Amino acid sequence: MDATHQKAVSFKENLGFKDYVGFGFGDMAINFTFASLGMFVVFFYTDVIGISAGIIGTLMLFSRSFDGIIDVVVGGLVDKTHSRWGKTRPWLLFGALPFAILTISIFAVPAGWSEVAKIVYIFLSYNLLMIAFSSIAIPYGTLNSLVTRDQHQREKFNLFRMFMAQVGVLIVTNATMPMVDFFGNKQLSWVITYTILSAISVLLFMVVFKSQKERVQVVAAKKIPLKVSLNAIFKNKYWWIATVFFIIYSIGYALNQGSTIYYAKYVLHNDSLVGVLTIGYLAPVLIGFIFVSHLFVRYGKTKVMLWGSILSILGYLFTLISPDNFAVVMTSQIIKGVGQVPILGGVWAMFPDTIEYGEWKTHVRVEGLLYSGGSLGQKVGVGLGTALTGWVLAWGHYNGALSAQPSSAMNSIYQLFIYIPIVIYILQIVLLLMYNL
Repeated sequence: MDATHQKAVSFKENLGFKDYVGFGFGDMAINFTFASLGMFVVFFYTDVIGISAGIIGTLMLFSRSFDGIIDVVVGGLVDKTHSRWGKTRPWLLFGALPFAILTISIFAVPAGWSEVAKIVYIFLSYNLLMIAFSSIAIPYGTLNSLVTRDQHQREKFNLFRMFMAQVGVLIVTNATMPMVDFFGNKQLSWVITYTILSAISVLLFMVVFKSQKERVQVVAAKKIPLKVSLNAIFKNKYWWIATVFFIIYSIGYALNQGSTIYYAKYVLHNDSLVGVLTIGYLAPVLIGFIFVSHLFVRYGKTKVMLWGSILSILGYLFTLISPDNFAVVMTSQIIKGVGQVPILGGVWAMFPDTIEYGEWKTHVRVEGLLYSGGSLGQKVGVGLGTALTGWVLAWGHYNGALSAQPSSAMNSIYQLFIYIPIVIYILQIVLLLMYNL
């Protein structure tokens, strides 16, 4: 990006801690659902409902193809929204409750139905949830580009967002299994657990709605034709890089979350360790967020994200020292967590940068449509990662009804937890080398 454009976005605004935290509550609320989709949904469908891992993987893939269309539609609708609450905040106000109800619905698979009927229910409830997810996540993400034009302030908002997101992940991963056990360790226990978590998420979205202001006033007197908007996207090379990066990153994220419970249960022989392993992974992230913004300012966001990707690869390789030793695996989790700090801290900040770059290059500003790349990348990536989890388990003849898995299934679990993520990080490094904003 040249000096002219950089000068155009170097605004200074007086924003404080409560603004950052209030914004971050949104991603905490989102992750009460999103983390459960990554960490527990495949396990719930295979080990509680009894559906084949391969079928679940295929359902996830088809669902993500549908999601891509929904993301673009919602992004376009956000761009056309004008209300007394602004462009994005009304979506949070009216979308929070449907999002919560549909989160509960994915665990409420009717027990007495046939397997085919259950599969149809899973497909429909999951896709309805993804529509609600788009209707919350895209406006919430777009809000980041409207609270300030200051690039460094946006990075701070993003860091607090990701910090609070990881707090949400920690709550879900450490509370879900104990709550399920407390409520009787039955399917109904999962429904009760996510009813409680979803109710909390609604309250958090209301905090975001009340605490945030859309300070960036974009001139919107003239409607932008869809053809012009799409042309602006096609000419925005960094949007394409950021979107593909987010897809690759989200595949790895889904693999990490989805495979952890299987690794804890069958390699470490204790599924309750899933929460401890997640703490080992996310504790460095939460601590690192305190310092990473200074590294971004000093060395540049992209360079620090590159360092994090390399360190994450080293963390996965460390597991190979003794894959079934808890101390080794926990140390590996910590190393990977340190590597995740700049990636989680910078990934969502890439899209506001591409919005500013696109406006500079094409003189067209379409926040919602461009920011849909973030939601699209996240959902397609998580969908592919979840599908890959199911397919690799099915390829290894995994059977959730067995207490001990065959060697082929164990090999699949190792592939998901160690080897495939290494390939993911190599691809991330290639994309970051192409990203020059």
